[in-house]
Amino acid sequence: MSNASHRFAPIQRLLHWLMAACIIAMLFIGVGMVSSVAPTYLPLILIHKTLGVTLLALVVIRLALRLHYGAPPLPADLPPAIKLGAQLSHLALYGFMIVMPLLGLGMLWAAAYPVVLYGRIHIPALLPQSDRVHTLLWNAHLYLGFAFFALVLLHLAAALFHALIRRDGVFGAIALFPLRNRTTPAE
Repeated sequence: MSNASHRFAPIQRLLHWLMAACIIAMLFIGVGMVSSVAPTYLPLILIHKTLGVTLLALVVIRLALRLHYGAPPLPADLPPAIKLGAQLSHLALYGFMIVMPLLGLGMLWAAAYPVVLYGRIHIPALLPQSDRVHTLLWNAHLYLGFAFFALVLLHLAAALFHALIRRDGVFGAIALFPLRNRTTPAE
């Protein structure tokens, strides 16, 4: 992406919002799974693992697009601490988007559960069955899921801050459609 552009490429914006909706759904499905023994438990697991593997594939595509197109620059008047926070939080978001599905797959493999997606696609186990490893991965997936949710909320708060308070174009860079040019009212 050229430095002259102040928006992400259309495919980057589309993937961002598609993945955002899927990640929010995944977080709520995950909470529903761990808090339920109802008949909906198994269908939730099927949706959760299929969507998780799909998100893992999408984040790889998204990273490739990010490397190809880059990202618009942050506003020059943004304090250095906020710029650093933005960079670190984006790295953490990408890290979670990669680690969470891998932990989920590892957890299933360590429990000797078959990983079947879309009813037909089988992903072979890459870990041997181990109750100890399963428990470790289950706990990591659970607690990192809460940390991921907190980071998503922080990301949402930052987006709202840029969109509603600073009105500095940061939110407009990732918005699906161009935002109207709003100026602050004269005092």
